[in-house]
Amino acid sequence: MYTDAFNVVWETPSRSSADSMPVGNGDIGLNVWVEPDGDLLFLIGKTDAWSENGRLLKLARVRIAIRHNPFIAGSPFRQTLKLAEGQIVVLAGQPPHAIVLRVWVDANRPLVRVEAEGQSPFDLQAKLEVWRTQPRELGEREIDSAYGLIGSPTPVVVYPDTVLTDRKDQVVWYHRNETSRWPENMTLQGLGELTGEIGDPLLGRTFGGLIRGEGLVSENAAALRSSSPQKRFAVSIHLLTRQTPSAAQWLSELETSADAAEAVDLETARAEHRRWWREFWDRSRVVVSGDNHAETVSRAYLLQRFITACGGRGACPIEFNGSIFTAEWNHQNHVCDPDYRRWGAPYWFQNTRLIYWPLLASGDYDLTTPFFAMYRDALPLARRRTEIYFGHRGAFFPETIEFWGTYANANYGWERQGKDVSWVQNTYIRRYWSGGLELIAIMLDAWAHTRDEQLLAETLLPIADAVTEFYDRHYRRDENGKIRFEPAQSLEMWHEAVNPLPEIAGLRFILPQLLQLPEANVTQDQRERWQRMLAELPEVPVRDHEGQTVLAAAQQTTGPAMNIESPQLYAVFPYRLYGVGKPDLELGRRTYFTRDFQERNYGWRQDDIQAACLGLADEARAAIVRRTANKNPNARFDAFWGPNFDWIPDQDHGSVILITLQTMLLQTDGRKIHLLPAWPKHWNVEFKLHAPFNTIVEGTCRNGRLVDLNVSPESRRQDIEIHDPQ
Repeated sequence: MYTDAFNVVWETPSRSSADSMPVGNGDIGLNVWVEPDGDLLFLIGKTDAWSENGRLLKLARVRIAIRHNPFIAGSPFRQTLKLAEGQIVVLAGQPPHAIVLRVWVDANRPLVRVEAEGQSPFDLQAKLEVWRTQPRELGEREIDSAYGLIGSPTPVVVYPDTVLTDRKDQVVWYHRNETSRWPENMTLQGLGELTGEIGDPLLGRTFGGLIRGEGLVSENAAALRSSSPQKRFAVSIHLLTRQTPSAAQWLSELETSADAAEAVDLETARAEHRRWWREFWDRSRVVVSGDNHAETVSRAYLLQRFITACGGRGACPIEFNGSIFTAEWNHQNHVCDPDYRRWGAPYWFQNTRLIYWPLLASGDYDLTTPFFAMYRDALPLARRRTEIYFGHRGAFFPETIEFWGTYANANYGWERQGKDVSWVQNTYIRRYWSGGLELIAIMLDAWAHTRDEQLLAETLLPIADAVTEFYDRHYRRDENGKIRFEPAQSLEMWHEAVNPLPEIAGLRFILPQLLQLPEANVTQDQRERWQRMLAELPEVPVRDHEGQTVLAAAQQTTGPAMNIESPQLYAVFPYRLYGVGKPDLELGRRTYFTRDFQERNYGWRQDDIQAACLGLADEARAAIVRRTANKNPNARFDAFWGPNFDWIPDQDHGSVILITLQTMLLQTDGRKIHLLPAWPKHWNVEFKLHAPFNTIVEGTCRNGRLVDLNVSPESRRQDIEIHDPQ
């Protein structure tokens, strides 16, 4: 593989989906590869293809076969991912039998397009391949891909897809949920009374597609073939997910959607598609040079941002453990089907949030919508659950949730006899609710950037009101009138803690910002609560380390450390209480250098980001170099990271690259913008990044000097402090 600016080029075919290229439109993603025999294949993923068991499934695999095959041994071959255009181009063969294949997912429509063009007439076959052909119980090796159902008292069954047999000159298939695990999920967790108020998100959900193309006729129910040789073919694959009363209703909606998409001529659709990608890439950039490491980091940033865009505009947030690009990877010496992902389909907030922090500095605000919407839509359930579990108002969000907002059953616990409804079996997440505070922090940053009134009124304020009310009502006050967070835990690291730092730092970070929101949007009761809570918060916990004061994970901890996290550094990131331009910078730095787990720059570890927040340029550079060098040895595509702690491609691993590089270049504190706060002087960079108050900062740094700076609006230039590269 090599990357030439916006082109990723392979000059030999692949052997499996594990050796594939990604392309997508934000909701639909493809893993594309060409096998040595010349067949082009791709897996289709979609952000809302949830099965009856709550697993996020692939839709199918499609095979495009060329007859009079030009892909013979020794013939020229080139497969290119054109990032700037959001398409993959394959060139193969020699004149007069050379073929060009173009694969792209329409940026504006739920439609995969495959174009084939040759110098001489050729025949083409488009074939659907499904692997869910009969009911099958998930066995011991695969059950963790249905993580929430591990230990289920009833078998976890994968149900087959349906391929219609009566569609003339079309291939139509779907997976329809005729059963649903949702009622069991709600009842087990003491929420059965809500099932009449909240609709089942799984039952009747149907997802699949329709394949057709001019000049293609039915070969059988699963394949189309050319009616005669031609020099050009265009295959359209229309995809749809809907909850419908019947499969017939879904089919009707699919055909209507397909007809509407095809009413737009191909060249117009292509122009609109390229325009979307051109505008996306124009939003921001970070291009680093100066040595081989810098170029590797620059390429990693580019590729990860592309993958995020390919999976970030759908109905549901990006899955940290593979996004929509899971493939047939080897797991424990067993090749799992493309539906497999370790840790299954629930969303871990600790993992998911890392995908969304960097979207602010890159100006990709539209990609935050599915993430914010999932928690907004789950808020009514979260409020009612708080009343049922704890008898008070407010709302908490568990660390791990199904996309509709409940715990995963395996975490909540199957055996409930003698246990309170609020008791959670998994000690790693039993009282891990602080993700709600970080969610508010991300939304506050999004509001600071965009001043989006709809985001403020419909999402940020309702969630901030409910989550802060939970913390206000859930914990008692001590003899000094301070909130005492007990019983509590400090992330997954310490399962028994008093006054954990993430809770205290999180509230100290968000409450002042909430108090600065426009008076017209905030009620008097909210403002009074936030002011009172701020006054009642205990101090950020500290401890002594060899005669020096450092931040502590909690005021008290009991029992052994259970993970490799650094809760004490949450006061640096995500809650930016200590850092460049802030008081007690040295306290933050001492804490960083005395952390327990060092130089572990992979997966969800965020040391890289925290080093950058503290202005430690050498530490941040070394960390990001180690991270970008840590790629999957079995994947040819560089940004198919992992599995690390999770799965492939590991979206946490790649997202930390984005956040770290952005933070090395630009940090903000209110109106203040710190430029180059952790930048190594021997790396050159051209960048365009976004900051609060609808601000765009563009610049070029060469040989340790900022040689060009443009700020929009110009009035924001006065708020910039330029730091010397180190």
